[in-house]
Amino acid sequence: MLCYTGASEKIMLPSLNTTKFGFRIRTPQGLVVEHVMIHGRDEADAERKLRQMYLNCEVLERSVMRPAAMQPRMAPAAPDGTSFEEIVSLISK
Repeated sequence: MLCYTGASEKIMLPSLNTTKFGFRIRTPQGLVVEHVMIHGRDEADAERKLRQMYLNCEVLERSVMRPAAMQPRMAPAAPDGTSFEEIVSLISK
């Protein structure tokens, strides 16, 4: 995933040091918006970005997705200890 930074036309890769924050908000018109996900260095940074997009909103709930949850994980081995490669070789025979 690539992010364009605007006028400078440089490409910025997502950082593993950022955390994804989830918000449930109420707009000034009274509409409830759920599952607004924003990357930020910390909660204050994410809320600042949120308030730039949703002016005068009321934050009803906050949640945090830790960076470790966003990193790729290895698939667990089968209960009998069979690896992924062994299963693929059986299927392809």
